[in-house]
Amino acid sequence: MGRGSAAVNFISGLLFLVLLAIGAGVTLLVGQAHVGAAVLIAVVWVILDFIIASSIRLTVQWEKAVVFRLGKYHAVKGPGLFMVVPLLDEVRTIDTRVRAVNIPKQQVITRDNVPVTIDGVLFYRVQNAAEAIIMVQDYRAMIAQYAQTSLRDVIGQMTLDQLLTDREEIAKSIEHHVEMDTKGWGLEVTGLRMQDVDMPEELKKMMSRQASAEREKRATITKAEGDRDAAVNLAKAAETMAMSPGAMQLRTLQTIDGLGPTASNTVILALPLDVIEGLGALKHAVPSAARGTASDATVS
Repeated sequence: MGRGSAAVNFISGLLFLVLLAIGAGVTLLVGQAHVGAAVLIAVVWVILDFIIASSIRLTVQWEKAVVFRLGKYHAVKGPGLFMVVPLLDEVRTIDTRVRAVNIPKQQVITRDNVPVTIDGVLFYRVQNAAEAIIMVQDYRAMIAQYAQTSLRDVIGQMTLDQLLTDREEIAKSIEHHVEMDTKGWGLEVTGLRMQDVDMPEELKKMMSRQASAEREKRATITKAEGDRDAAVNLAKAAETMAMSPGAMQLRTLQTIDGLGPTASNTVILALPLDVIEGLGALKHAVPSAARGTASDATVS
């Protein structure tokens, strides 16, 4: 607005000086023949020069000018240079860029009777400058009020779980409500975003405990599934080793090798029961064989 006003003032002043110079030349020419006529022409020329210079208006690319002539809607001008009729036309300039309206924090009761404090941001733009001026007194304040009430109405129909999980759908629903309520105002709602959702501290603690219990539940289930899979695999390995004795010996050697060469390690080898019984039988058989050999030697 500052640069536009400066440009208008510059163009108006330049035009005024140019027309004034032309009028001065005409007055001098007429004054040579008739002085009274020259004075009259000079006065009329200055008045017309002032009217023409003050009729110039300028709007930048993102602005629209709504012109009212004698209090009635006349036209929408701009962007760029245009002219109005001084003293008869009134100009109202509208910014057509996207604007952001902060929805202040407010407490809302959800459908499951949970109090929450929520705020958001509404984005909109002026699509029809004439309707935005004529149909509503202050479209900025009105759309902010409608956004606040629509937020309260939509959140009141949702449960807390829906509010926490379906924020995008809720934002679209509020946006639709605001757009329907402001229909005919020349406004276009481009988006709405919910910012903070604040709940009572006690409810936050309960939700934290619930989330912790859910994580513990998933961890327990995962561990149980892992133990089950490990047991299945161990059973398959035992079956394989039972069918191949060499596999059991190889596994034993791998286990001993994995203990490492550290002297502090103590290795305990557990022998199967049938091996121990075989060694015991061999122990008793060896003395018997020795006594039999000695008896044969004596007889000889």
